[in-house]
Amino acid sequence: MGVQHGRSRTQLISDGSVVYAEALWDHVTMDDQELGFKAGDVIEVVDATNKEWWWGRIVDSEGWFPASFVRLRVNQDEPMEEYLAHLEGAQAGEENRAGLGLMLGPGLPCKEQMRTNVINEIMSTERDYIKHLKDICEGYIKQCRKRTDMFTEEQLRTIFGNIEDIYRFQRKFLKGLEKKFNKEQPHVSEIGCCFLEHQTDFQIYSEYCNNHPNACMQLSKVMKVNKYVFFFEACRLLQKMIDISLDGFLLTPVQKICKYPLQLAELLKYTNPQHRDYKDVEAALNAMKNVARLINERKRRLENIDKIAQWQSAIEDWEGDDILSRSSDLLFSGELSKLSQPQAKSQQRMFFLFDHQMVYCKKDLLRRDMLYYKGRMDMDHMEVIDVEDGKEKDFNISVKNALKLRSLAGDEVHLLCAKKPEQKQRWLRAFADERTQVQHDQETGFSLTEVQKKQAMLNACKNHPAGKPKVTRPYYDFLLRQKHPSLPTAVPQQQVFMLAEPKRKTSTFWHNIGRLTPFKK
Repeated sequence: MGVQHGRSRTQLISDGSVVYAEALWDHVTMDDQELGFKAGDVIEVVDATNKEWWWGRIVDSEGWFPASFVRLRVNQDEPMEEYLAHLEGAQAGEENRAGLGLMLGPGLPCKEQMRTNVINEIMSTERDYIKHLKDICEGYIKQCRKRTDMFTEEQLRTIFGNIEDIYRFQRKFLKGLEKKFNKEQPHVSEIGCCFLEHQTDFQIYSEYCNNHPNACMQLSKVMKVNKYVFFFEACRLLQKMIDISLDGFLLTPVQKICKYPLQLAELLKYTNPQHRDYKDVEAALNAMKNVARLINERKRRLENIDKIAQWQSAIEDWEGDDILSRSSDLLFSGELSKLSQPQAKSQQRMFFLFDHQMVYCKKDLLRRDMLYYKGRMDMDHMEVIDVEDGKEKDFNISVKNALKLRSLAGDEVHLLCAKKPEQKQRWLRAFADERTQVQHDQETGFSLTEVQKKQAMLNACKNHPAGKPKVTRPYYDFLLRQKHPSLPTAVPQQQVFMLAEPKRKTSTFWHNIGRLTPFKK
């Protein structure tokens, strides 16, 4: 087990050993010298001499990639896979097992040795992480608070987010792990229950990850002033921290929450289904994937609020509250014929279904991309009724592909007709999704702050009607510090929160809006 014999990965690479890494996130390349990959891909690391960018190979493609996008595998001896498959398939006895040459190290079967490696890695990375968090809280935050002439409490909250809460939680979590860790026989350890016990506590990472882009921007702003550069470097030296800049330290929690699903997936791989920890590890893997998914989803929602504000600012004759006062997600949009009592006159309208409310607009007769606000419906007080084709009793007319929205108080009824039956079915699904989402938001406590709403509307006013907003990428600056001249010049176009999960199918809703209004995605 080369890696476990005390040599560093860089030494292994330089002396010709093959070292593999797993991708934490998608890497979308911007030039032909870069290696593109998806989260979960296995990359052969060829050159790791540069701290920031490594040279790697996937099948027949080679190129540079950011080191922070991958995690080196704990068990490098993956060709053992076919032996293990053979083992499980043949249900071999002990004598066959020895015959297969599966005894490694001090008499431990291969799978148990590999489980030992994964457990040891989880424990050591957890201890290292606590040291990182302690260094940030005691080495930086404590010192910053003494300098009221340099930092306001609000500034510190922006730069460091809720990292002190994370530090408190992770200490508690590590204590639980240590109790379950079997030093003499690590492979026997049952640590799955620790993750399950704290699965809701891990959600505090959501706030940290959502704030992280703001932290990077605030930090890059103060780092333009020399006294802050010297101050942070003095903090680092005083605390005897490793040679990583503050923005590198602040990225650690983001990377950590992304690593848990990968570590648990690897642990499950080397845990026999008969092992007492198997069911807990399996459940823990799903729990941590859900935490990661929730964080991703919240981040997507927060990124969408600017788009929603811009969409609203492009609508003519807007009336009433801003859409963001109650909603934060567009779930579906499309054209429907609308009949409302008492006039019951059919009108073609564009409908936009958000969480909690649906807005409808009229298209300009000449400029088809211009929309006029016509009204909205409160989805919290509406019931959706599927209407059969034929005579509709409330409106006394024949209908096709229709559904009805009726207020719970009964004082408001709208009949909506789609052009095709599949469009009607898609709308019915969208209405069901809206209710599910509202309930999920209540359960997970998701809501926008007044500051976020206000800022999104301000940004929209600034950008409208000048056209497409300018996209800046201060968030990726930390990925590049000093670079070798032959390294790629472009910063990877990468959302650091794309976790080791299948990518969501991209939504066409924003695309539909883009065609109808001056605002483009």
